[in-house]
Amino acid sequence: MQSLRPIMFVGTGSDVGKSVINTGFCRVLRQDGYAPAPFKAQNMSLNSYATKNNLEIGRAQAVQAEACGIDCLVEMNPVLLKPTNYLTSQIVLNGKPSGNKTATEYFNETDRDALFEEVMLSFDRLSAQYNPIVIEGAGSISEINLWDKDIVNMRVALRTQAATFLVADIDKGGVFASVYGTIQLLPQVEREAIKGIIINKFRGDIKLFEKGKKILEDLTGKPVVGIVPYCQGLFIEQEDGVVIEQKKSSFEQGKINIGVVLLKHLSNFTDFNMLEQTSGVNLYYSDNATSLSQADIIIIPGSKNTLSDLKILREKQLDNVIIAHHKADKPVYGICGGYQIMGDEVRDPEGVEGNILSLPGLGILPVTTTLTSEKQTRQCLFSFIETDTRGEGYEIHAGHTPANRPLCRMSNGEEDGYYLNVRTWGTYIHGIFDNADVINLVLREVRPDYVSTADYKARKEEGYDQLADIIRENVDMEYVYKCLKR
Repeated sequence: MQSLRPIMFVGTGSDVGKSVINTGFCRVLRQDGYAPAPFKAQNMSLNSYATKNNLEIGRAQAVQAEACGIDCLVEMNPVLLKPTNYLTSQIVLNGKPSGNKTATEYFNETDRDALFEEVMLSFDRLSAQYNPIVIEGAGSISEINLWDKDIVNMRVALRTQAATFLVADIDKGGVFASVYGTIQLLPQVEREAIKGIIINKFRGDIKLFEKGKKILEDLTGKPVVGIVPYCQGLFIEQEDGVVIEQKKSSFEQGKINIGVVLLKHLSNFTDFNMLEQTSGVNLYYSDNATSLSQADIIIIPGSKNTLSDLKILREKQLDNVIIAHHKADKPVYGICGGYQIMGDEVRDPEGVEGNILSLPGLGILPVTTTLTSEKQTRQCLFSFIETDTRGEGYEIHAGHTPANRPLCRMSNGEEDGYYLNVRTWGTYIHGIFDNADVINLVLREVRPDYVSTADYKARKEEGYDQLADIIRENVDMEYVYKCLKR
């Protein structure tokens, strides 16, 4: 195949749909016979994933790699920022934690040029193997106060000579001002790198935007190469926590109601995507005691700051709801930080998460967790010890929780989690509910005759193909390919 220059999607702001557009193009390029790979120099997200060589990257790049039909690599996301509170983030560099920093420390006290050269080494390694590289920017490209700190947006576009397309979310409103203002604020050399505009999340008859399209093109001098419709029901994993705000938050009569505790520092909410898609299930997120008490099943999810979330959970009296649910012999499950919260105590002698040294847990599982700075990151195959349940998932956690009655055994012989009974267990395995065996196990505790034939991988593949079809139908691919020809 002909060698193509990189393609890059940048935004007028955060949550305009860059990740999904990028994913769609990954699948289109793969379908057209190319060997694409995703790249995002710097990502900020609590949704992460483990590569096969036990390194950590943003979940969005793992999804995009899947759309490309390849394994995810750390080079696809060399810098990952995982917020621990409003001011501080854990810095994951080349897949490994390199400490916690405040925004001021990260942006003002880090050698940005050296960091940029580091991430471009990752890009160079990728581009030596794949063609083309599908690059995603971050947030808005016109945050003029941060231009000298940039390692992810237009600096990447210029260095890689990527054909760059500006994505705007029309559903937010103000699309003309956001597109025009974004482009006008750019220096001339960066403005010239923008090859076109993609209007995303359009509701209604696209023909009604023909006049708007011409106005935008006249204002900016850039072609509107695509108007992508708002895709209700399209199954594509999303990385932004903003997505949770759009999800259900209450009980629904006649269904198996699964209440996920809405923790302040909730991480890896993609753990519940398959349950959410499962027939007969109403999965909702809640930090309201009354709402949570109506659930048939309660799941405590992962957390980037377990001790802080445990403290807040008590302040909101959610602990009483969860304990009462357990005492009523109703199912309670915990994943990662949620597993730690279910135990007798969580200790942080090294101050990994902050200044809370220890807190008593909910006392549902007889385990004690000690947090450590060393992080466990790996993909895994597992089988439950007490039941005929198998699956695959991944671990990303800092902490050690000894257990004398483990939930499951890994393919490498190690053990994970704690099994109190079929209705009460905890695990460090993210993605555990992506497996039909596990879904059947837990749902049959509420509805004994329940049978799920869910195939998560097939469901995701279907979503990528549907997204590719939408891209082809609504984007001028002939023009895009013209821009990609070197």
